[in-house]
Amino acid sequence: MVTDEVKLPLLITGDGSLTFFSTEFGQAFHNLSGAAQEALEKFVRPCRLEQLVLERDPSHPIHILDICFGLGYNSGVALETLWQIRPGFPVQVIGLERSPQVPQQAWQAGVGSTWSFCREWQQFIEQGSWQSERWQGQLLWGDARQTLLQVPLAWADAVFLDPFSPSACPELWTVEFLQAVAERMRPQGYLATYSCAASVRAALLEAGLRLGSTPPLGRPWPGTVASPQGEDLPPLSQMEGEHLKTRAAVPYRDPTLCGERSQIRLRRQQEQQRSSLEPTSAWKRRWQQLQVVHPESSSS
Repeated sequence: MVTDEVKLPLLITGDGSLTFFSTEFGQAFHNLSGAAQEALEKFVRPCRLEQLVLERDPSHPIHILDICFGLGYNSGVALETLWQIRPGFPVQVIGLERSPQVPQQAWQAGVGSTWSFCREWQQFIEQGSWQSERWQGQLLWGDARQTLLQVPLAWADAVFLDPFSPSACPELWTVEFLQAVAERMRPQGYLATYSCAASVRAALLEAGLRLGSTPPLGRPWPGTVASPQGEDLPPLSQMEGEHLKTRAAVPYRDPTLCGERSQIRLRRQQEQQRSSLEPTSAWKRRWQQLQVVHPESSSS
C-alpha cells in the first residue's frame, strides 16, 4: 500500500476525472482539460482500436502495450471502449511502470471505480497481473528501457507512449528506446502519443515508423500517431513538416539504454550545436509572420 509520505498531489481535470501532479517532473500526469478524455482521444482512437475490435476474429486477442502506465487511464478506457462495442472480446495488456505506487494510489483515489470491470481492475492493480477468459494483464515494474525487453517482438496492436515530456524524461523518447518499441509492434499496429515534439517525431522516423498528426485536445498543438506501414495516417501539416527540418528535430540518443538524463540531454545539446539544420527560431519566426497574413496556413 502507499504510505502518506509518498502520496502525490491530486488534481481534478476538466472532464471530472482525476490525475496527479508529479513533484519530481514538475508536471501533471495528464492534460488538465480531461484525463479520461485524453486517454480516449489521444490514445485509444488514434490506434484504431474501435475499428480493430470490429474486424478482428476473437481467436486473436487485441494486444495493448501501455508505456508509462501511470494511473491506468489509457488501458482502462481502452478496455471499457472495446467492450462497449464487442462485450467480452479478448484483450491482453502489458503495462510498463516504475513502481506500483502510482496505480495503487490512483485506485485508492477512485480511478477505475466506475468501470464495468472495476473489481477485476482492482485485483490487477493490487497484484500486478490478472487473467480471465476475456482479458489478461501484466504490469512490469522498473525502468521501461529494461522491462520493455520482456515484451515479445511484433506483439503489440496498439502502443500507448505516455511518458512525461521529452525535456523532463528524455530517456523514454530516445531513438534507441523507440527502435525497441517499434520492434514490438505488429506490422499493422499503431503507436499514439500526446507529443508532437520534433525530436520525438524525428526519433520515430529513425526507428522506421511513419508519422501522422492527431487533433489538438486542451492545447493548441496536436499529438502524433505512428505505424510501421501507415498508408492511412493523417498527414502532417506543412508547418509540422518544416519543423522536422530544424534543429529541434535533433533526437535524443541513449546508445546503452541506461544513460543518465543529464548525459542524454547533454549529448543532444552537443549534436544540436554541430547541426547544419535550420535554427528553430527562424522556423518559428517564419510561421508567426505567415499566420499574421494567412491565419489558416498553420493547418494547411
